[in-house]
Amino acid sequence: MASRWWISGWYLLTAPLMLWDAGYCLMRPRSMVGGDLHWIWQFYEFYGNVDHVYGVKAFEDGEGFANAAAVLNVVENLFAILYLWFTHACHSSPELATIAGYTGSAMTLAKTLLYVSQEYYCGFCAIGHNTLSGMLFYWILPNVAWLIVSALIMYCLGSDILLSLRRTSSSRGKCE
Repeated sequence: MASRWWISGWYLLTAPLMLWDAGYCLMRPRSMVGGDLHWIWQFYEFYGNVDHVYGVKAFEDGEGFANAAAVLNVVENLFAILYLWFTHACHSSPELATIAGYTGSAMTLAKTLLYVSQEYYCGFCAIGHNTLSGMLFYWILPNVAWLIVSALIMYCLGSDILLSLRRTSSSRGKCE
């Protein structure tokens, strides 16, 4: 079970971003324009106009999708942080690192697919107002990146899990 620098790099880059995003959602309305904590999340004044899931109207209408996704962000990050811990601080647990990394990426992939599917099935209700270039740059490409990298992490760590299972299975012998 090999440590892969790019997986650690991805988690180091995305964990703070995902926690920041979750913080914005879970701290609304204080994180929104006019709130005392808005200064931390000023970017969302812009992004709430790109993706209405993050906007004022969705919050005022009591839509829960953003907060539900934010809770999943926190859990995904727990697994990312566990991967980093078991890979770089607690070297005696490479198997736990692999399982944590795989689980976190599976959650990220599933959540992103849910997010994209929700937009598709509601007729692009939260993003359809954007220009094609705006939608491409601010919504499609970031989501494609999450999908691709999560799938690659799952493939690499899943291969490690399969290799470990095969080794364990072949070491047991045929008579057990």
